[in-house]
Amino acid sequence: MMNKIFLVAQLDVQTWTYILVGITFTIYIGIAIWSRAGSTKDFYVAGGGVSPLANGMATAADWMSAASFISMAGIISFAGYDGAVYLMGWTGGYVLLALLLAPYLRKFGKFTVPDFIGDRYYSKTARIVAVFCALLVSFTYVAGQMRGVGIVFSRFLEVDINTGVIVGMLIVLFYAVLGGMKGITYTQVAQYCVLIFAFMVPAIFISIQMTGNPIPQLGFGSELNDGSGTYLLDKLDGLSTELGFSEYTEGSKSMIDIFAITLALMVGTAGLPHVIVRFFTVKRVKDARKSAGIALLFIVILYTTAPAVAAFARTNMIETVSKQSYANVPEWFRKWETTGLIKFDDKNNDGLISYVADETKNELTVDRDIMVLANPEIAKLPNWVIALVAAGGLAAALSTAAGLLLVISASVSHDLIKKIIKPSISEKGELVAARLSAVGAVCVAGYFGINPPGFVAAVVALAFGLAAASFFPAIILGIFYKRMNKEGAIAGMIVGIVSMLLYMMKYKLGWFDDVLPDKSQWWFGISPEGFGTIAMLLNFIVSITIMKFTKAPPQEVQDIVEHIRIPSGAGEAVQH
Repeated sequence: MMNKIFLVAQLDVQTWTYILVGITFTIYIGIAIWSRAGSTKDFYVAGGGVSPLANGMATAADWMSAASFISMAGIISFAGYDGAVYLMGWTGGYVLLALLLAPYLRKFGKFTVPDFIGDRYYSKTARIVAVFCALLVSFTYVAGQMRGVGIVFSRFLEVDINTGVIVGMLIVLFYAVLGGMKGITYTQVAQYCVLIFAFMVPAIFISIQMTGNPIPQLGFGSELNDGSGTYLLDKLDGLSTELGFSEYTEGSKSMIDIFAITLALMVGTAGLPHVIVRFFTVKRVKDARKSAGIALLFIVILYTTAPAVAAFARTNMIETVSKQSYANVPEWFRKWETTGLIKFDDKNNDGLISYVADETKNELTVDRDIMVLANPEIAKLPNWVIALVAAGGLAAALSTAAGLLLVISASVSHDLIKKIIKPSISEKGELVAARLSAVGAVCVAGYFGINPPGFVAAVVALAFGLAAASFFPAIILGIFYKRMNKEGAIAGMIVGIVSMLLYMMKYKLGWFDDVLPDKSQWWFGISPEGFGTIAMLLNFIVSITIMKFTKAPPQEVQDIVEHIRIPSGAGEAVQH
């Protein structure tokens, strides 16, 4: 018996990964088969009968994507204080969505953003513009998820990133196409359990290891247990400045850029189609509010732990690698090196790894997306913990990817085909169209996962910027301003999305370099991740200006807007 226990403990990381990923994938596929969609209502909103608790867990999994699980702590570990903008923006954005928009959208009774905009602004043109924006936001967002899937597979199953993306595509395609929102919802409940367990277990292990405190949030501000009496963050500040970096607890970004990024992430959250649709999978508006609160509690567990994980990972990495002999680097370094996500270039041929801020002397390049995944390996935790993190990363990426694919398929089959191209299509035909749309969406998502425009969180931040630039003003004005009309909304969305796209093309994809060659020419000193705020303001200005010079909406539309803001009778969606 003891020999069997010893053998299990000695299994290598790859074997543990195959076991844990195999078990979790089997659970996801089993749930999809058990809860397969039989109608369009099942496919789009899980039949509208999900409990608030299950919906809260599913929303949390949907919300905490690969960017939250893999990349957010990675950004904080490299950017320190500056990386906290992602933490503030994403958390604040969910609160904004849950309290300010979700109950009203739920009462309006339209489960997709293009459907809301099409009906609220009584216009096919508005619906088409909204469909285009929803597809753009969703494809940009899902590219980050597929990139995360590729990273996990490439390291832990030792296949190249492209193969990892393809495997992830096939898995998510199976349960998204078969189960629709019903299958995705209950799969996401399981995925939340996997991802939060996978994030917290190594964080607790390393917190005890470094500070003696089992609560990572407290360990983050505690003294190290090496007898030195030094606090973790003080040590990390010292290590950072010694290598020429700015202090970990000091920021280098301008105040205006921090404000712009935080606001873009917040209002972008409030316009994300795949999160909004979650509030339609419960029976009543009251349940939508309840599930929003439950989801926030589940999200807080990971978000309050991420800064601690970032500090642990950064400290351990610097101490393990910097100034060490390349010939004696640990096995984890060699494994990650094969993925191309860590690179060593011995510029002075002394065999030592020089990791410094000065780019002319720096010999080590580390992809920030690996920090959470490599963290337990760097800390020499048991192999099963390392594999558990891999399973958690896949759960986070696949849960969000599935929700996004559903938005894409609903935008095509429901908002485009059913509402515009072929209104007479049968329910069966619409369901087939939805599934075919999901297949096409997975293929496009896979392409962007293989050829991403940046690291995971940066790509996802751009999706938030696009949502802020296009949807937020149209939704907020549509709910709270009866006079807002179709001409203003359409013009605002077009100006917002086009300005954000042009800025992304210039400063992320390098287009127009012959016209504006220098990054120092960022408008107002605002980075592409924060430009969604400027594009959103342009949207508001254009929308309201155009509205002032055009006729008011029909009286029945104004009556609907008035009705959705009345609390009484909020249990039923408006029938119209």
